[in-house]
Amino acid sequence: MRIAVYCQHVLGMGHLFRTLAIVEALAGQERLLVLGGPPAPAGTPGGVAVVRLPQLAMDADFTRLSLSGPALEAVKADRRQRLLDALAAFRPEVFFVELYPFGRKAFECELVPAIEAVRARGCRVVSGVRDILVEKKDQAAYEAWVLDRLRRFFDAVCVHADPALFPFGETFARAGEIPVPVRYTGYVAVAPGQTREAAAVRRELGVGPGRELVVASAGGGKVGSQLLAATLDACRAHPRLREAAVRVFSGPYCPDAAYAALSDAAAGLPDARVSRFAPDFADILAACDLSVSLAGYNTVMGLLAAGARGLVAPFDQNREQRLRAARLADHGLLGLLDPPELAPHRLAGRMLAALDAPKPPRAAVDLDGARGTAVALAGA
Repeated sequence: MRIAVYCQHVLGMGHLFRTLAIVEALAGQERLLVLGGPPAPAGTPGGVAVVRLPQLAMDADFTRLSLSGPALEAVKADRRQRLLDALAAFRPEVFFVELYPFGRKAFECELVPAIEAVRARGCRVVSGVRDILVEKKDQAAYEAWVLDRLRRFFDAVCVHADPALFPFGETFARAGEIPVPVRYTGYVAVAPGQTREAAAVRRELGVGPGRELVVASAGGGKVGSQLLAATLDACRAHPRLREAAVRVFSGPYCPDAAYAALSDAAAGLPDARVSRFAPDFADILAACDLSVSLAGYNTVMGLLAAGARGLVAPFDQNREQRLRAARLADHGLLGLLDPPELAPHRLAGRMLAALDAPKPPRAAVDLDGARGTAVALAGA
């Protein structure tokens, strides 16, 4: 089956990495991957045709695209034509669109012509959406608009979630009125490798025998450097944490000044190192004694897949990260950090308590969403 997949990441890397996991799970199908976000340190699965549209991103406030005025209009026109040409050449039987129409309205100028073109050739169109949607100023108007787009342009919706943990209707009140079939796929989580032992991963990270390994991370890195700095401050504030092996992953989009400040702070600890990115991060989570991180979808699902102790600080620009993290904390699967707890001594106390606690129970949550989505698309 010929399956085309469209992904536009605009701030972090969550949508991109979920999409890559789904594309990899589609092995055996003929695959086209269309990407439109900024470069990321992520390889694409073998055997996949890749089209990269001229990049567009958004600022951390989600208020504007990275271009404006005539330059933006020129890039939009170029992207639209490249997308149409790629789909015409590939002739997909299924076109899978990540997030739209639940988000990415700014890219409708290219998506609507593309969808209309493939549907005219008999292609089925499927939307993929995560468990929790960000709130809108006019929620009722937004939901009516989404239902209209689903009715006009789509054949099915894949929800990357487990309804036992978070039903889609909790943040999309009219979920019961969606006019096309809706399938829960399970959460898309990157599991640690089955052939790498934790001891080998720790050796590769330079963690000496007997040292505790604390990992701090901030997803894509456009936001979150304050949490990483707070973690380093907390480690300096307590003798036991000062002796830990601390590995900080800033994210590839971390501003240079923030990255330099983190590196300077790490130099004040006996065994702390700062890197932008680790391709084997799932293995590192499985090998660590404690993770301190933001609370993005990919990060928290990675924690569950790895069975790692985790403290998470939600990025509170919108409700998404806090809602999910609070639900997982209620199940005893991770610890939730509120802003006042990022003060050095308070954070050190939370970290020490987490290190001394048993590892969290195995999550009774479906984490096989990549395979679930692949099955849904192959049967669409």
